[in-house]
Amino acid sequence: MSEVLTIAMPKGRIFEEAADLLRKANFQLPQEFDDSRKLIVDVPEENIRFILAKPMDVATYVEYGVADLGIAGKDVLLEEERDVYEVLDLKISKCHLAVAGLANGQASEVAKKVATKYPNVASTYFRQQGEQVEIIPLNGSIELGPIIGLADRIVDIVSTGRTLIENGLVELEHIEDITSRLIVNPVSYRLKDERIDDMVNRLTTVVENM
Repeated sequence: MSEVLTIAMPKGRIFEEAADLLRKANFQLPQEFDDSRKLIVDVPEENIRFILAKPMDVATYVEYGVADLGIAGKDVLLEEERDVYEVLDLKISKCHLAVAGLANGQASEVAKKVATKYPNVASTYFRQQGEQVEIIPLNGSIELGPIIGLADRIVDIVSTGRTLIENGLVELEHIEDITSRLIVNPVSYRLKDERIDDMVNRLTTVVENM
């Protein structure tokens, strides 16, 4: 029997959409897989093991080889800059990175302080715009930054824009479109190339027909 293929996946929306893609690619995932609270789920029928992780940790697991493959948002890959191969745009969990600020005109025209959980992305973006800003790292409720006067702007993921509106913020600049990507550990790609190529090819067929 071939070696187990280990895949790191985040819980939540990406997990649900990725599991649906895998099923459409004829991978036999048990129904209880979707509702599992386990952090490691084995699917012996496919000789696959899933590691269920926080979104920001997926690329780390793949880079260090504890997972052969992973499914991660492009936002994570831009922020983390991990040594992994990005082999397929799965075109799921679509959203975008944006700069936002107060809608009532209280924010200054030039951002001086920017709150974000994407400090590397934000630093690179404002540097490319020729703006010098102070980056304030936050891990949650980024929208609070401008509201309480901590920051002039935020850089965050925007999906529907509803959260911004509900907190009196507006999108000011579009940074980059984001989708989830299939990533691979470079060593695993050499050692398990046939199995990984098979998965990539089957998923590619599904994605191209979406």
